[in-house]
Amino acid sequence: MKVRYALTLVLALVLSLAAVPASAAQTPAERAREIATALAKDPLYVDRAYASGVPENLREQVRTKGKALGYPVYTIILPLTPSDVFEGKERNVLTLVMDALRKPGLYVVVDGGQRFPWTETKDVPQLSDEQLRNARAHALEDTGYDAGPTEVVARLYELLAGPPLPPVKREESPTRPIRDVIEREGFPVFTLVVAALAILVLLGLVIGLRRRGNGAGNRKAFTIPPHVAATVAAERRRRLTKETTAELTQLGSDLAALPTVAGEGLRHQQLALDAHDAAGRVLDASRDLVDVVGAMVLLDKGRREYDIARALAAGRKPEVVQPLCAFNPLHGRASGQPTRVDSDGNTVTLPLCAQCRKALKHKSAPASLPGDDGPYWHGDDLWARTFFGALGDDLPAAVSRGEYRS
Repeated sequence: MKVRYALTLVLALVLSLAAVPASAAQTPAERAREIATALAKDPLYVDRAYASGVPENLREQVRTKGKALGYPVYTIILPLTPSDVFEGKERNVLTLVMDALRKPGLYVVVDGGQRFPWTETKDVPQLSDEQLRNARAHALEDTGYDAGPTEVVARLYELLAGPPLPPVKREESPTRPIRDVIEREGFPVFTLVVAALAILVLLGLVIGLRRRGNGAGNRKAFTIPPHVAATVAAERRRRLTKETTAELTQLGSDLAALPTVAGEGLRHQQLALDAHDAAGRVLDASRDLVDVVGAMVLLDKGRREYDIARALAAGRKPEVVQPLCAFNPLHGRASGQPTRVDSDGNTVTLPLCAQCRKALKHKSAPASLPGDDGPYWHGDDLWARTFFGALGDDLPAAVSRGEYRS
């Protein structure tokens, strides 16, 4: 994470905490009316938490580029947290402010500590959802990951004022969804690991051939040196962190661009948002490979819930997608029905991949994701207690409650 983006997050947290007492007694509707009243005077609303962090030249850039669109544009930049009156949800801000202002136009809200603008239109027939999605994707791509919210919004308005844009072509890596990576070829982090192991095994064979004349009694089994194994493990975690971070960004962008949904679709959309938020928390505080895999599992859940919400919004039947393998999520999808596992008088039912199911069938230990002391489930953290969410009702909620660190 770049320095400027990190400083923005710190500033947002400190200043938003200082601003809590002034608005703690407000209801969501009252807060929305306060913002709407300010927007009636100035189409750009910057919360007081960011008063000193957003200079006037950047504000004027947003106003000027918004005004050039030819239809009303209302921009809202404020801190959002789960404990605020809007429950930390951009969609709540948009809905309530639009209802309070009761004016046509393009409404845009950005969490000041992030860079993903959420949009909604009211009686702007010349602006389609596809135009908004494409312009937003291009704006995020053009401004870079360390851009501030005003920079992204200004670029969004600039693109909307120009000719229609083609859809952004997503690279196969690293921005493709984790589900696609797993299903198409297995996690790419294994490519590096397999290559390293192949080189080491080849080295061992060469050494063995050269020593063949020394007699069988003098031969020693080839083992990977500890320092090499540590290097491979570190690179494995680095690559997996990079892939997971890319998916965190992509899923956040996709969720913000999701068409309006209602009913059951809205429920799945919220589940996707919750999983995305939990994954970000875990990834930011990750200490080892198991933590990074936990973030990956949460993002995979978020992507599956997003796909369901999108299908329901389009009137399609959602595709049934299996969860990841509970013994080792890096193995990929579970296969068949959940598997009953008996051990020391205890029984659990887990989603398992074909490889782990086969191991259990032959009474051998599955190739588990390693932890600090043997298989990861030998630990006492959230991942071990729930087999990465396979047991229990709601893994994202457990992370939000702070159980991730218990």
